[in-house]
Amino acid sequence: MTSVLAGKCVIELGTMIAAPFAGHLLSQLGADVIKVEPPIGDSTRQMMRGGPSGTFIAYSRGKRSVCIDLKTPEGQSVLQKLIAKADIVIHNLAPLAAQRLNLTFDDCDRLNPHIIHCHISGYGAGPRESELASNPVIEANTGVMYSNRVEGRPTRLGPSYHDQFSGCYAVIGILAALGAKNPDRLTRKVELGLYETGLHVAARDLVGAQLKTQLGVKSRPNSGGEFSMPGYGAYETADGRWIFILMLTDTHWQKFCVALAIHEGQDAELATMRQRKLQRPRVENIVKSAVKAVDYHALSECLYRAGVGCTEVTSTETTLNDPQAQVPGKLAQLPFGGLEFNLPNMPLPNQLAIDEDERSPPLLGEHTVEVLQKIGFTSLECTQLIEQQVVCIPQKPATRDALWAPVKK
Repeated sequence: MTSVLAGKCVIELGTMIAAPFAGHLLSQLGADVIKVEPPIGDSTRQMMRGGPSGTFIAYSRGKRSVCIDLKTPEGQSVLQKLIAKADIVIHNLAPLAAQRLNLTFDDCDRLNPHIIHCHISGYGAGPRESELASNPVIEANTGVMYSNRVEGRPTRLGPSYHDQFSGCYAVIGILAALGAKNPDRLTRKVELGLYETGLHVAARDLVGAQLKTQLGVKSRPNSGGEFSMPGYGAYETADGRWIFILMLTDTHWQKFCVALAIHEGQDAELATMRQRKLQRPRVENIVKSAVKAVDYHALSECLYRAGVGCTEVTSTETTLNDPQAQVPGKLAQLPFGGLEFNLPNMPLPNQLAIDEDERSPPLLGEHTVEVLQKIGFTSLECTQLIEQQVVCIPQKPATRDALWAPVKK
């Protein structure tokens, strides 16, 4: 299919997740994404036994890799020619690093007055705008970590969702700039911080806290969000599996109790959420005991028939075995490094602009010569740049043994 981003060239500079995730989304929408990497490569290329991590493989598919030493004048010249031919530049470099490498909006705008420049930083404008930040730092200072506790200790969620949310917001900003009839400088200057992203994502909880304060409701930091609702959460079944039960309303509670013939749960003193919260230990014991008495399959079928929302708590190793995930179009099968991977596609099937020949994640510098020749460099000039180590081409074969250290027995 032809997408709105067909023919658009994106220069992606960055590492870890935020900017690469945004580049991944743009690639899935049909853009030609050129991943510019330093000679040592994106740090996610060396996080799993010395080789590429799941982050790199999942979010670098479909991209082309160009390896340039941007600390050299010659490398800067190559980058400038790339930017002059591009439509979009996106990066998540620290502000000072962006200045040193001449990657600010003003730098890129001088080279290309039509460029859309997107910078994902730790913090947006304000007293902390020069500070570095990462996903767990943002969880810590936007209220998320305070409410997520393990044995009373504030703990990060695990997945780097704020990085990915930032990547999504970046793409929204880029699409808004592309859709503008006559985009001015401010429209083409897309800026956002992980911190401000975290505030917006947490808006419901932040407003909820204000609501409780003004109504005089006592906050419970050890049980944030819906998890303060008894009967809502994961419970172990008789066969040692875990089922997550959606218990948000009084109707849900009633259906659950009827389905499992829990007579105690149908007492009038447990009819409302407020009453059940006041008797949390009793309610939790009722649910835990009822679930523990039944095997997973029998329990899930019973709850489905009763209209109670539930699902198995799956591991990352088994999640993609679900028939729902196996529906054609939801996963892409791509080889990399002698291994085979099922990679989830963006969940917009009618907007996806990828085909059966989608590129596997690239080796470091795999497309350096190809891209440079496309923007005007001759074969001789490419060879000279390689010899001068201004640009790089792959140094390792694309095999399992070359990319990852073997498991010691």
